[in-house]
Amino acid sequence: MFRQRSGSSLCYSCGKLNRVDAAACFYCGAWRPGLWGFAPLAGRLIGRVDFAKSVTVACAVVYVISLLLDPAAALRARSPFDLLAPGDLVVKRLGAAGAIPWSAGWWWTLFTGMYLHGSLLHVVFNLLWVRQLAPPVEQLFGTARLIVIYTAAGVLGFVTSNTLGVPWTLGASGAVFGLLGALVAYGRARGGTFGVAVFRQYGQWALLIFIFGFFMPGVNNWAHAGGFVGGYLTALVLGPVEHRPERGLDRVTAVATVGLTALAFALAIWNGYLR
Repeated sequence: MFRQRSGSSLCYSCGKLNRVDAAACFYCGAWRPGLWGFAPLAGRLIGRVDFAKSVTVACAVVYVISLLLDPAAALRARSPFDLLAPGDLVVKRLGAAGAIPWSAGWWWTLFTGMYLHGSLLHVVFNLLWVRQLAPPVEQLFGTARLIVIYTAAGVLGFVTSNTLGVPWTLGASGAVFGLLGALVAYGRARGGTFGVAVFRQYGQWALLIFIFGFFMPGVNNWAHAGGFVGGYLTALVLGPVEHRPERGLDRVTAVATVGLTALAFALAIWNGYLR
């Protein structure tokens, strides 16, 4: 059911048909071209993913849970910027990132922090950008690579701000900047009329939003910068689908990324509420 033990599958490297249990690809020599039979399952799972919708639902569910765990905190708004803000203790227990949890060895907060938000405006603003930017990244890089780019950018954004001493931080904006970084990387590498247009449009958006962050309270611009660099570099490493179509390894990596994020939330809940 979960693993194909017989028959054929496409090689993750060259895309040609091999026995699923072959030790090496007959055409390109890649090791274990069928990825021990898990590549077909990963392809089916990733093929059904609507990434922007999935992130929207995940962030919304986590946000609602954070409000329900401390309803009184949500009613203590002092300005529109902290309207319906979850309690500080709640978001810390659910896995907010920052230098403090990082120094305690809570590595999982690098993953959980990007699904937590500090107010209604915070979550709405970030999710609008996810829904705006995820589709073009998906079209250019594919669904599996989009998942990896988004997650890697969010993680590197938090690593950057943690290293520079931001005590507590949360939100998807580092990952959002990673999507901008991926689009800028694509435009710069492709060149030509289309590439220049992509580079200019998304580069200008990234610059304007980054500058805007200096005038907003509580914005973590270190995470924005780190996320942009993370998305840019990850996009360069993975490459767009026009150069190399998605293979089984891309899909298995994406499934592993989702699994690691789920494990991170399990550890956050255990550490914050069950231990």
